[in-house]
Parts: sequence; structure tokens; C-alpha cells
Amino acid sequence: MKIEKTKISSYLNSAISVHTREETFFQAPFHSHPELELVYVNESFGKRIIGNSVDNFEPGDMVFLGSDIPHVWLNDEMYYQNINKLKAKSIVVYFNKDIFGPAFYEMKEAKRINSLFEKAKKGLSITGKTNRLIAEKLEVLVTKKDFEVIIGLFEILSLLSESTDYNKINIEAYTPNNDTIKKDRLSDVFQFIKDNYKKEISLDEVAQIANLTPTSFCRMFKAKTKKNFVEYLNEIRISNACKHLIETDMSVSEIAYECGYKTVSNFNKLFKKNTGSTPKEYKNKITR
Repeated sequence: MKIEKTKISSYLNSAISVHTREETFFQAPFHSHPELELVYVNESFGKRIIGNSVDNFEPGDMVFLGSDIPHVWLNDEMYYQNINKLKAKSIVVYFNKDIFGPAFYEMKEAKRINSLFEKAKKGLSITGKTNRLIAEKLEVLVTKKDFEVIIGLFEILSLLSESTDYNKINIEAYTPNNDTIKKDRLSDVFQFIKDNYKKEISLDEVAQIANLTPTSFCRMFKAKTKKNFVEYLNEIRISNACKHLIETDMSVSEIAYECGYKTVSNFNKLFKKNTGSTPKEYKNKITR
């Protein structure tokens, strides 16, 4: 089975991501990424492949994965038969180890976290009381925003680092054969958008990066992200506009041009569509 190598941070435009998934079946391919990942299955069952290990999963299954471990969740056959009542539900946390910085990992207080991340290279199945405690925290964490997400992640990592309620999924850390790796065609596109959202970006330009025709690119992009390219680009631009509104004293017009919009009116329209507020209303909410 080919491993699709991708980058979650570039795709989501965030170093930390917490979100719920609800699908007819888990659709991600066999893939790996540099971000660490915590997965809690709320609903559905089948088999999961993590590194060299194949195990059954069911509701309540929770795993913590280190960087670059290939993995996939494959639902039971009945989930692929369009039975409407069946759902595959999970809560997933992605984060890049680098968000804490090298100074953090050099602290003696971070010794247990370092040890946890080392163990996670083999994949960890979280069990017992720790599983139940973290499941409760994850249900709360998906409702949080901004710095509260970081605090919640620290709490979960602290619980994991102090717990013995886990089983190692692989005997050794996974080392892939280069012949089994294929690069995610959209990985470079996500990174390009992240680096160049301030500029005008055309469909032809990003299709060329993915080495696809514009039509094939649009089809693949929609299948992967569940949205079209323009929608995704606007989400990235609006996300960065929100950061500017929070962190700077730039005017709305300055932020609009800084984030790649040619007119303030179009920026205001798209900002309200994505956030439910105008830029000024958003700024007022966060400065109260």
C-alpha cells in the first residue's frame, strides 16, 4: 500500500487543529505527516493500520501518533453500502511539535513530554481511566478557540505524559521504504497558498504546481477539502485577516490589501460571509 506524504499544518493553515469529523465512512487514505495526532473514535468500527500494525477499532478507540507514522482507518464493509444510519465520527487533534520551540524541550519540567513524544513514535493506544478523562476533555476542547485550545492541549499532554494507561502499537518506530512513499499532490499547493495568499493566485498557477490540468485539479481539490479552490483561498485570507485585527492596529483597508484583496468592499463582504461579522464588529468584540 502506497503511503501519501502530506503536511496537515499547511493544509489547515494552523500549527494546532482540533476538529470533529462526521462522515459516512472515514475517507482519508493511508498517509503520514510530520504533525503529531490524537484520534478519538466516537462512532463506527473497522480496522486501523498504524505503521506495521493492523488492529480492530470500535467506539472509544483512542490513539496518539508521533510524527510520520503512516496510518489509515478502514470502516467495516457495511459502511460503504450507503446505509444512511451509519456514521463514522471522531475527534482529531493535530499539532506540530515545533510550536513549543527548542527552549521548551530543554526544560527539566518538559522531561515527561519528551518521553511521551519518543514513545509516540511507535504509536500509543490509550486505554482505561486516561482514555475516559481525555475523551471528556476532547469533547470540551472542540468548542474552544484561540489560546484556550493551547491550554486544553497542554492539559491533555500532561495527562498522557503521567499515565501508564497505554499500549505501544508497534514494537519499533516505523521506518518507511522510500519506494512505498508518494507525495500528496496538494501538499505543495497548500504551502504555496500559505506563503503567497497576499498576492493574486490563479487557478492555472496552482494546477501547474500540482502537475494537473485545471479541471483535474479542481476535482481533486474538491474531493480532498470538500470545498472549491476559491473558497479555500478566501478562508486562508480571512483567517490571516483575523490575526491582523487581533494583533495589530492596522486599519481595515490596510488589512484588506495586506491579505490579497483589491477592494475593501469585497473584503468586507467575504469577511462577513466567513465570520458572521464585519471586520469592525469583529475588532470590537475582541477588544471589549
